[in-house]
Order: sequence, then structure tokens, then C-alpha cells
Amino acid sequence: MRVLVVEDHAELAQSVARVLRREGMAVDVVHDGLDALERTSVVDYDVVVLDRDLPGVHGDEVCRKLAEQPLQARVLMLTASGTIAHRVEGFSLGADDYLPKPFAYAELVARIRALARRSQPALPPVLVRGDLRLDPAQRVASRAGERLPLTPKEFAVLEYLLAAQGRVVSAEELLERVWDEATDPFTTTVKATINRLRPKLGNPPVIETIPRGGYRI
Repeated sequence: MRVLVVEDHAELAQSVARVLRREGMAVDVVHDGLDALERTSVVDYDVVVLDRDLPGVHGDEVCRKLAEQPLQARVLMLTASGTIAHRVEGFSLGADDYLPKPFAYAELVARIRALARRSQPALPPVLVRGDLRLDPAQRVASRAGERLPLTPKEFAVLEYLLAAQGRVVSAEELLERVWDEATDPFTTTVKATINRLRPKLGNPPVIETIPRGGYRI
């Protein structure tokens, strides 16, 4: 899942990014509205976490512009005001959800996951392929009833491959959807993660490499 955090308070932005990355999300961070509009014009995000009171271009205008574009990204608006009037105004601008500050990180994560599900074609709540089972909400993956000891990034790769439902996923697509902008696109990061994931999944192998194509379950 690719998430953009737009928050002018640098410490809060980095704190949110750390929490989301621990949950296996790929997170980019910007601190003003102009950068947010530039970033969303070149990167397909699943969710944009948007602070309302931004310098440069106000969060309201960012939200309005995002709503006018044919993007898959869902917008979760953050604000210091939690009044009903402000929430209604946020929704009228095109926000998909609204979370007042201060907020619990657990609720933020849950809302982002719920919005991400809405930005994609409908999938079952639990992804199953043979004896392989992955529960995105509980962050648990198992095979033949045995829980798999996956890192957040390994879990995210497996989740993306399972969600593809047999479609071949290129290394470039995995890099874009599972890793953030800090990752060097010319590294072997995807291949290395797949190579660590395969033995954890056990036998018979479930991840197939398609020459010059990518990977699929």
C-alpha cells in the first residue's frame, strides 16, 4: 500500500510515517500543499493523509483539486478541529474520511486500511491460496495452519501478490506499491525480499518467477 502523508509539523509527520511503515506501508512525506499536488501528479497513491492547515496551498484546496482528478487515491483529512461543521465541510471538499487531532495511531492505521480497500477492486477480507492464508486486518499470515514469521515488508509483498489473484506482478510494480521514494529503483531490493520470503513460505513453492515478467502466486 502506498501512502502520502501531508503534514507541515515535521515531527508529527515523521512519527506517523514510522508507525505506518511498521505496518508494512510504503510512505512518502511532504510538508506543504504544493508538494502534495506535485507528488500526486506523478505517483499513484492508495491513500493521502492530508492535514488541513497547510502552508503554500491550503489543505482544503489540495483536497478539492484531488477530488477533481481521476485518481484512485482516497483522502483522509486531519484537522485540529473535530466539530461537526468542520467535518461536513471537509466531506463537501471531497475528503473520504475525517480524523480530528489528537488521534490514536491505531485508529489512524485502521482508517487508512479501510480507505485503501475502497480504492481497489473488492477483495475478500482474508486472502487464501491453497493452504496459504493471509489476514490483512490481523496482520497474520499462515500456511497449513502454521503462522509465518514475516517481516512487515515480506508481509506486504505477499499481500500484494495474493491480492493480484494470479496476475503476474513486475518487480517495478512491487517496488512502486510496496516501497517508498527513499528506495533506489536500481537496487535488487525486490529480488532480495522475494528470496528471503520464499523459504519462509515452505514447500511446495508458491511464488513463481516469470522470466522477463515478474512474480505471481
